[in-house]
Amino acid sequence: MDMTMESCRKFVEVLASDSPTPGGGGAAALVGALGTALGNMVGSLTVGKKKYAEVEAEIIALKAKCDALQKELLDQVEADEVGFLPLAKAYGIPKDDPNRDKVMTEATIIACSTPMHIMELCCEAIEAIAVFAAKGSRLAVSDAGCGAVCCKAALQAASLNVFINTKSLKDRAVAEEMNAKCLGMLDKYCAMADEIFNTVKAGFGV
Repeated sequence: MDMTMESCRKFVEVLASDSPTPGGGGAAALVGALGTALGNMVGSLTVGKKKYAEVEAEIIALKAKCDALQKELLDQVEADEVGFLPLAKAYGIPKDDPNRDKVMTEATIIACSTPMHIMELCCEAIEAIAVFAAKGSRLAVSDAGCGAVCCKAALQAASLNVFINTKSLKDRAVAEEMNAKCLGMLDKYCAMADEIFNTVKAGFGV
């Protein structure tokens, strides 16, 4: 079931149940989409205003990019569920099966791929929000700050869905490569999101 087609209330209800999906990955994707949309809202409130005519073309282009990011992040809710299924099945393989390790390794890598992609999308969103916060409508700058906070949370949440799987991955070289990529994104883009938040907050004199 594509949970993004359900109501917000239904999504939260299923998220709180004992159903394995949606879980942290799906929630991260949704939060990332919401954060991206908040930044995009600043763009929508900027376009067409004489005060921002000089940056209008840049904002319009950025809005188009964020429209695509929002959709792709929402698509990852279902993708995360699909990506988890092989691993869920692999756990049921008897431990004395000679093929278990190979199947588990392949399934674990697949399970990591969607949260890794969610992280990449959130990084792109944070970069876009930085521009909205700097050049967009001052009347909506708080929404850019909110968007940065949401995308940072989604980035961090998605990373944990990678790390829980790389911890048990037999192929340690692959695990460390994925961990390093995730840590690099966390270091750079959490700091960027924090800078957006702090700059927006400082603008309110607090």
